[in-house]
Amino acid sequence: MRDCQKGDMEEPILHRQQVRSADCEAVGRLVRATGFFSEEEAGIAVELVDERLLKGESSGYFFLLAEAKDRLLGYSCFGPIPGSTHSYDLYWIAVDPEAQGKGIGKRLLIESERIMAARGARRIYADTSSRPQYEPTHAFYRSCGYREEAFLRDFYGPGDGKVIFVKTTGNDPK
Repeated sequence: MRDCQKGDMEEPILHRQQVRSADCEAVGRLVRATGFFSEEEAGIAVELVDERLLKGESSGYFFLLAEAKDRLLGYSCFGPIPGSTHSYDLYWIAVDPEAQGKGIGKRLLIESERIMAARGARRIYADTSSRPQYEPTHAFYRSCGYREEAFLRDFYGPGDGKVIFVKTTGNDPK
């Protein structure tokens, strides 16, 4: 992933927030293609799309999808954290490996943050694995203004901890 302030897409990318039934397959394929997620995790990503299709906004899952020429290039999924008055989770952000390094992830993140802030978010949390494979992901979050808030050792499995990043929005008075 590239620095949060840079990006250079050659073809126009369209962003949309409305999910479609075809997104279930497209999201599953994209998540699997990254090589970062287990089959169980890919299934969860698809379930969240299904949940949004079934329940709409009341699902608590919001999406931003980036596509070009009817191909899903990347997406984010986020929502308010139940029981919180102002905290949001960034559940997923993934970019097709063939489209990485072109600023798509950065654009998805910035626009997702804007949408969350408009919905009242003061703090945005992003969880990720501590495996070495995720170092570029950690660097991406840091370059985009996130800070490491917590580390939970062996959370996902032996030697695979959870790293929790946080970013405050303009809505946070602190």
